[in-house]
Amino acid sequence: MTPEALAALLSAQGWTLLQALPPYDERHALRVSQRLHDEGIDPALVAAVLTQSRLRAKARAKFGDFADGMLFTPTGLEQATRLTVAAHHAQRFRAARFTSVADLTCGIGADTMAFAGVGLCVQAAEIDEATAAIATVNLRHFPEVMVLHTDGLTLDLTETDAVWADPGRRRRSGSRVFNPASFSPPLDQVLALREIKPLGIKLGPGLAHSAIPRDARAQWVSVDGDVVEVGLWFGPLAPEGPGRGALVLTGDEAHVVTAGPDGPPKAATGPVGGYLYEPDGAVIRAGLVGQVAADLRGRLVDPTIAYVTSDHRASSPVATGFRVVDNLPFGVKTLRTYLRQRGVGRLEVKKRGTAVTPQALRAQLGLRGPAAATVVLTRVAGAQRVLVVERL
Repeated sequence: MTPEALAALLSAQGWTLLQALPPYDERHALRVSQRLHDEGIDPALVAAVLTQSRLRAKARAKFGDFADGMLFTPTGLEQATRLTVAAHHAQRFRAARFTSVADLTCGIGADTMAFAGVGLCVQAAEIDEATAAIATVNLRHFPEVMVLHTDGLTLDLTETDAVWADPGRRRRSGSRVFNPASFSPPLDQVLALREIKPLGIKLGPGLAHSAIPRDARAQWVSVDGDVVEVGLWFGPLAPEGPGRGALVLTGDEAHVVTAGPDGPPKAATGPVGGYLYEPDGAVIRAGLVGQVAADLRGRLVDPTIAYVTSDHRASSPVATGFRVVDNLPFGVKTLRTYLRQRGVGRLEVKKRGTAVTPQALRAQLGLRGPAAATVVLTRVAGAQRVLVVERL
């Protein structure tokens, strides 16, 4: 966002106009734009308020009703922590009995908002001037927060209890950055702060296990099945001690799967039983499938595949369960005949460990009929199989 566009939005006319817009609807955006132009409103202001209206609508998935009073940039919204997840970040600081935190990379202010919401005093730094101004607007209701336009690594941490960072992982063009040395600020410089203060870091969920320091508690987080981040926690912010864990958030429920420094139990491999379980993505990323297999009294269908099978029906908040109806060798002709005999016209295809794409498979099957079915394409003991399943 340009300084001119931000200034226009923050003017009395701009803010009033933004707050008066109806909920954003792509189908009516052109009509609303034309009406505002016809009323003589500056075209640059019209573009700015409609952009914000569109971003607010998108932001409701992360911020709920709070989005209606906030400002955003596309990149800032993309990297912003969902408030449900930010609340869990904040609770770690509260559980450690800290009263203040330095947010080195506050962005548009999502985590800072959660920190202030639990009573923490926050020094919030943002290196981009326009984003710092937006964070100031978004955090205007929290007197506990001081937003500074500065490099977070230059903050004076003397009077601060702990440190939080969410290094930038996108270029100005919007493309992703995968090299930790190219994060903003670089990951190694952020990690060095754990020698000074208790530290928490939010990173992308694709972080390699080899990049995790041995003294870190790494916790992958999923929200309604979508893996959104991995948090690295040090010192009092990691009361569980070093190791890997998963936080699975589903609706209003939170479930934790954890393993110590030695990792989870090693899962056995065996034949497909009467039930199949698909662990949550955060559990898989954390390498904790063996823990879920042990909890379910199950085994892996293949040593390289994250499907657990069991002879016992069970319920797990961190794995989706299926009853196995049939176990077929993989072959398009065999599967086509099987489905047509049962009148299957709607097919859910799940896959792991195979290059087959659901779209291509459906095209080859020529499905028709009133029934629906679910199939799992995977490897079982090294061989390609099709498991016909029903959700529990």
